[in-house]
Amino acid sequence: MQLPFYLAVAATCLASVVLAHPGENHDAALVKRKLDMQEARAAHGNRALAKCARSQDYRSFHTRNIERRELKARGIRQSRGLSHKTNDHFRRTSDDLEKWSGVEHNKTGKITPFGNVFDAETTCILTPVITDGPYYVWGELIRQNVVESEYSRGVPMYLEIQYIDVNTCQPLPDLYVDIWNANATGVYSGISESGNYAAGGWNSTYLRGIQPTDDDGVATFETIVPGHYSGRATHTHLLVHTNATILSNGTLQINSGSITHNGQLFYDEALRSAVEASDPYNTNTIAVTSNDEDQWLPEQATSSYDPFIRYVYLGDDISDGIFAWKEIGINSTADYTNNSDYAIAAYLGANGGYENTGAHAFLGGGGSS
Repeated sequence: MQLPFYLAVAATCLASVVLAHPGENHDAALVKRKLDMQEARAAHGNRALAKCARSQDYRSFHTRNIERRELKARGIRQSRGLSHKTNDHFRRTSDDLEKWSGVEHNKTGKITPFGNVFDAETTCILTPVITDGPYYVWGELIRQNVVESEYSRGVPMYLEIQYIDVNTCQPLPDLYVDIWNANATGVYSGISESGNYAAGGWNSTYLRGIQPTDDDGVATFETIVPGHYSGRATHTHLLVHTNATILSNGTLQINSGSITHNGQLFYDEALRSAVEASDPYNTNTIAVTSNDEDQWLPEQATSSYDPFIRYVYLGDDISDGIFAWKEIGINSTADYTNNSDYAIAAYLGANGGYENTGAHAFLGGGGSS
């Protein structure tokens, strides 16, 4: 009997001898159970979506999202003096990952009507929870711009993440959203151990930060499109804190509040290819792992949830950057603090960064920057 596409991918990845993130590895039966649970939750989310989509509040909220994204992208272009021709760079290219791999996430050139460009499809659909990986650091700076003067060179990305309560279809304000990803050559900051020696070691903070969500449930970041490293497709990590305590120095109190969601954002192959061909990504000598080969991407996709970001080019070339957005549906009452998908690798405190020696050892990763 032939395995479904997503199980075949998972089985292939699990059988791999070399993995970027040891400790994230699960057996095929566990992966299948998790995927089945996600499908059941997605079906519940679809019913909720059908109900709330008929409400006036939802229609107003939906319109407001489209207008905000259009104005934001236009404002970034104007502030950076970017010209833009309305050409469509790539094709819009469904087992679940196959479906979403065939969707064109690049909206460049589809400027009129704006609803065809800056729309999204995930409101009130539960976004699957997956591992936060081996390189999560607690205590990152509360800041919108996570690009630093060193080790952050790459394709600019202006990222809008919006959180929706799947139980009410209402936006979720006052969440604190952690973001982190590898730099263009595949290295994470804040970690200094075998497989990932960041310049600056445990004290480094590039491409990491935290932002609160506003009244529309939106957190925005200025970052770069991530680079790749061994065994993983290009991705960005997101983690949601609720009821967190903010200290006087503007950081989150260690282990305060609840972890309501772990997730990862992925990038379609057309965008990945364009980015990887540009400088400095093209100096990365690590073999590329495609989306189809990634261990975790099948877990982030469901028949209803598209794991890839939507985006528009800000200029006429990828080097000018992209504006990207994603709506994420979460259960605001959930708490994954004691879940196996959540682990802290290190802390950033007043006296610098330090390893969480109580965590299980994480090996592998990108290399050194």
